[in-house]
Amino acid sequence: MDARAGNGPDNNGRPCNNLLRRLSTSDFALIAPDLARQEAAPGDLLYNPGDDVEIVHFPCGPSLASYLVPSEDGRDVETILVGREGAIGGIVSQGFLPAYTRIIVKFGGPFVRLHVGKLEAAKTKSTSLRSVFARYADCMLAQMFQSTACNAIHSIEQRTAKWIISAMERTEGDTIVPLTHEQLAILLGVGRSYASRVIQTFKREGVVETRRGSILVRNREALQARACLCDDSVKNHFEEVLGGVYPTEEVPQRTKPHLKTKVG
Repeated sequence: MDARAGNGPDNNGRPCNNLLRRLSTSDFALIAPDLARQEAAPGDLLYNPGDDVEIVHFPCGPSLASYLVPSEDGRDVETILVGREGAIGGIVSQGFLPAYTRIIVKFGGPFVRLHVGKLEAAKTKSTSLRSVFARYADCMLAQMFQSTACNAIHSIEQRTAKWIISAMERTEGDTIVPLTHEQLAILLGVGRSYASRVIQTFKREGVVETRRGSILVRNREALQARACLCDDSVKNHFEEVLGGVYPTEEVPQRTKPHLKTKVG
């Protein structure tokens, strides 16, 4: 593996990916020789529906990928974001299986690649390695469930705030989120005009500013107050199932209780 793999490797040379850093020293050693670094640009395609899933992609540092479900009218609807907390492709499958969604790079940067066959071979040698990836798959499933419920019951304003915060958390807390109004509309599954109206409201309130191709968060606390609690629910589940993997920041947290039977 390229020692430079990832953004800001730790003292042991591991990539800046929390899932890889969660592995024990012995488990990481099983896959380290087969990890390969690559740079990805925004819009790069990782998988189309029906593609054989042959590579596991680990976003590192500020890199971010999104899962898109194509609809019959030709639009793509975003379901979840995956950043340095996770991986994309072949997490629990045995052998090659077709991709169900379109997966693209949302925010460019370093990724680490691992052939699915190499990961499967490593899993046969370590029950603890299998457990980490099985737990991560559970967390992904929870995120998808939460996203479905969020789209059904929460307002566009709440969901807009949630997506911006989610992107910030997964990209090292940078207050500048490289997200256009068009991209935000895809995230929300709404027309661009709806997304633009919400952003204009946030601008008038001093919560965000817009720059060419990006959104600058001016008041994180105010933005979080406008968001639903779906991101918090996902974060709590990650901590229960796979502690230390979900990106966290030293920011004020709302003190509403986490109820697994409720969304947001």
